[in-house]
Amino acid sequence: MDKDFFLAAVKSNEALLYKIASLYTNDKEDRNDLLQEIVYNLWKSFTSFNQNSSISTWMYRVAMNVAIYHLKKAKRKVVTVPINEQFHDVQEEMSGEFEERLQGFMQQVNHLNLLDKGIVLLYLENKSYKEIAQLTGLSETNIGTKLMRIKEKLKKQKQ
Repeated sequence: MDKDFFLAAVKSNEALLYKIASLYTNDKEDRNDLLQEIVYNLWKSFTSFNQNSSISTWMYRVAMNVAIYHLKKAKRKVVTVPINEQFHDVQEEMSGEFEERLQGFMQQVNHLNLLDKGIVLLYLENKSYKEIAQLTGLSETNIGTKLMRIKEKLKKQKQ
């Protein structure tokens, strides 16, 4: 097990891990606890990384599984950290209109189920349908269909 490789992989994917933890927690303390649990599970299962996929894909899958398990175990309602806490530095640069639209979008995303939230996160990370399919275990066709339905659902919520 190469400790330096692991630490470099966590460092290069820390933004993704942070986003996942933020998406599936209610506050800063829960997010930090979940992040710690994700990193612990990544380390614990690092020897099982067989390089059939990229390290970021593998880390995403582990992080999502830990986050979902964490939610089921706690049996709590899924609520995300408000967007203004996630992107504190960026908030100062945003126009008021853009900020309102972004917050409205995040509120709409909060109403999606766990899988749909994960798919939206990946889509917003510019992952291809193929990459999203690999990460979620669904087919590319199913991802396309789900994204179309998610977009329709979000449009209906907006009205």
